[in-house]
Amino acid sequence: MQNFHPKHFAIVPAAGSGSRMVSDLPKQYLSLLGKPLIRHALETLCAAPEIDKVFVVLSVGDALWAQYDWSDLAPKLVPLFCGGATRADSVLAGLRAISAEAAQSDWVLVHDAARPCLAPWHIDRLVRELAHDEAGGLLAVPVADTLKRADTQRRVLQTVPRDSLWQAQTPQMFRYVMLRRALEGARDVTDEASAIEAAGLHPKLVQGDATNLKVTYPLDLHLAEWILKNREGRA
Repeated sequence: MQNFHPKHFAIVPAAGSGSRMVSDLPKQYLSLLGKPLIRHALETLCAAPEIDKVFVVLSVGDALWAQYDWSDLAPKLVPLFCGGATRADSVLAGLRAISAEAAQSDWVLVHDAARPCLAPWHIDRLVRELAHDEAGGLLAVPVADTLKRADTQRRVLQTVPRDSLWQAQTPQMFRYVMLRRALEGARDVTDEASAIEAAGLHPKLVQGDATNLKVTYPLDLHLAEWILKNREGRA
């Protein structure tokens, strides 16, 4: 029965432009080790035995996707041209688009298109630790740096205690019906866990590591390249 054998679907919202990268090319298509940045995470997700299907949510007018060959990732990888103005809009559009395929109790793992260094062990740990969790959860790392709260002049107002503070990563994994209802009720959020929290639930933090970085600024591309090169060398 479905309740005892839930499927795992990945959704990768990729309808954004990545304005902070100072590039005319949308961030997800920037070159990283000779491949579009987004492809690294998609390859990892498609190769994961835990993941049944991977949906990448693109903008309606995305003309770049078709310029690349994704055939080696089929039939697991499915593009959905229904992305919205915000991340929450894109994820919700993706959830609606797969409604005929996903059961209410199936798991959905939402992953940032700009986190190319996702590793198999990140997925494995997340899926194992949340398999029987009622709320779901997300990869995260404990905050290591001292945090300062600033005023409008960028002067330090106070030092913020870092005890119990975590930096959220992705994938973030929740039941299909729970995530869809949460996003329909809380659209002004920057990640899925925030929507789940707004619904009154408490997602579990699953410890990841710093290699699962998000590419936000140009320097991050070089860091991601270093991580992937060294990881491949070890393998």
